[in-house]
Order: sequence, then C-alpha cells, then structure tokens
Amino acid sequence: MPDAPTKSSWALLILLGMIWGGSFPAVKVALDGFEPLSIAALRITLAAMLVTLIVALTKRRLPGFSTPTDRRIWLHALGVAAFTNALPFALLSWGQQFVTSGFAGISMAVVPLFVLPLAHLTVPGEKLNIFKSLGFLLGFLGVLVLMGQSAFDSSGATSENLARFACIAATACYAIGNIITRLSPPVSQLGFSSASLLLAALLILPTALFVEGLPTFVLNAPSLAVIYLGLVPTALATVIMVRIIRTAGPSFMVLVNFQVPIWAALMGVVFLAEHLPTRFIAALGLILAGLAISRMQRRPLR
Repeated sequence: MPDAPTKSSWALLILLGMIWGGSFPAVKVALDGFEPLSIAALRITLAAMLVTLIVALTKRRLPGFSTPTDRRIWLHALGVAAFTNALPFALLSWGQQFVTSGFAGISMAVVPLFVLPLAHLTVPGEKLNIFKSLGFLLGFLGVLVLMGQSAFDSSGATSENLARFACIAATACYAIGNIITRLSPPVSQLGFSSASLLLAALLILPTALFVEGLPTFVLNAPSLAVIYLGLVPTALATVIMVRIIRTAGPSFMVLVNFQVPIWAALMGVVFLAEHLPTRFIAALGLILAGLAISRMQRRPLR
C-alpha cells in the first residue's frame, strides 16, 4: 500500500511540476530543428545514458534476470518504457506541431481522469472516495479557468483533430505507466529508472531512424532544447516520478498535472515577459483547494 505523503513527497511533487511546466516550450523550440520522433529518441537516449552512468558511478545495479521476480521487474520496466516515455513523448512531440500550447497544457490535466479509476481497480489503498473525487474535480476546473477559452481555439492546422487525439492518447499512456510503476515488485528506484529508460531508447531510437533518418545536430537553440529535455524533464524527472509513485502512490502523483499549467504561466512571465492572466489567482485558488481536499481522509464518527 502507498505510504502517506511526506514533506519530501510534496517537495518532489512541486519540483516535478516546475520541471514539466518548462518542457512544453522546450519541445516547441526543438521542433524548429528536429522532427518529432527524433526529439523523443534523442531526449530518451540522452537520459538513458545519464541515468545508467549514475547507476554505475554509485555502484548500484540494474535489475537481474535470474529469478521470476527479476524478470517481472524487467517486464514492468518495459511497460513503463513504452507508456511513460516512448509513446507519450512521440505523441506529444508530433501533436504540438498542430495544436495550440493551451490545448497541450489542458490535455495534461486529463491524466487524473484516467489514473483514478485505474488505481481504484488495481492498486491497494488507492480507492476512490468523495474527497479525492471532489479534489480532482476542483483541480481540473482550476486548469480550465487558467487556460480559458483560448485553449480550445483552433490552430487552423489540417491535422489538428488528429493531433488533439494524439495529446489525449499521450495522457492515457501516462496513466497506464503510473499504474505499472506502482505495481512493480520492490527494486532500486534508480536502477528501475535506468532500466525503463534503456528499454525506451531501444524502442524509440530504431523507429525514429527508420521513419525520419539520422538527424543533423548543430549547436543551436533547437539542439540545446533537446539536451535540456534529455537531462531535466526526462532523466531527472523520471527518477523523481518513480520515487513519488513508489512511495506515495499514483493518485498522489497525478496532482502534479494540475501544477504544470501554473508553472508554465509563471515561467512565461519570468523568462518571456508575458503578462499573467487576470484569472490566475482564481485558478490558483481552485487548484490549491483541490489539492487540499483530495488529501483529506474520511474519519469514522464517534
């Protein structure tokens, strides 16, 4: 059963929200110089190399193959590789060519709507209750308020409807990956992260090379964006994500998806001199209220 979230869990959740909040603009920059599958392949491969190097330097180990439990761990790592890295990264990179950034942000807030029923059915201690349902509803409403009507405006691209479906499909992948991570047998979190990233690289790299060919790597803004995506929103974020899910559970983990649009808006103000929407405070209030209510527990009456 998942443990009760600690102060460390909350700190990691907030940090992960900041990291993922900055990933969407980075993908937009990377698309100026790379094809979608190449972006996914490069960031995953770079992350796999970095995390595996850390595993080696810290004298940790990848999961073994000798016992049935070891092989189950690798099977779960394969599921995480496909549903948390290879598929959603490819779908989002392709979809962001044709949808507005607002819609991409809204789609991430849909993740809890997939995770909650899956966790209710598969993960002990993750049963739905009135507080979780109301909290996630308020959080989702807060994201809608923050994004506003413009999130549903058309970009005018001919493939927009298919791209919107790709973004929603990516959120479903994340939900499945969260559940698979939680159901994996006990294992070193860093070793599991390394195994899943290595398998994701094996899945996406040949596909990208076959479909898009060998990318041209020049030291420019798109290349720097890809390096950033590999080091921070993929390598570091994967390790943080695995730790949160394994210790506090998938229902707690999905609270990060309500934070992503908040951090994206704040980063736009700090780094791009954008104006903060007037509805920001109202949206923030709804999201914080949703976070608080979702963690409340039903107390038996005396």
